Amino acid sequence: PSGSPELIICLHLILSYYPLLSHQPSKRTFIVYSYKYVHDDGRVSYPLCFIFSSPVGCKPEQQMMYAGSKNRLVQTAELTKVFETRNPDDLTEEWLKSHLSFFR
Repeated sequence: PSGSPELIICLHLILSYYPLLSHQPSKRTFIVYSYKYVHDDGRVSYPLCFIFSSPVGCKPEQQMMYAGSKNRLVQTAELTKVFETRNPDDLTEEWLKSHLSFFR
């Protein structure tokens, strides 16, 4: 339906980096992304990350609606690595690594 969030599922389990936003969304977007993460101690994990991109300029009513949808999706899918950004240009590999470094 018109006005509903896009659901982009990007599953990436190989060595090279896949651009998170090859679609260049300029609207609210939900992304579920598996990323090869190498920890400081050399361990490798593939965390399933949920990223909510909500660009500046969205109407407050829509922000609230999408925030509620986001919470239901995160709970239903039992996602534990949840990140949010207001600037789609932030979504780089470095951004993701810095957010994942919080988890051990």
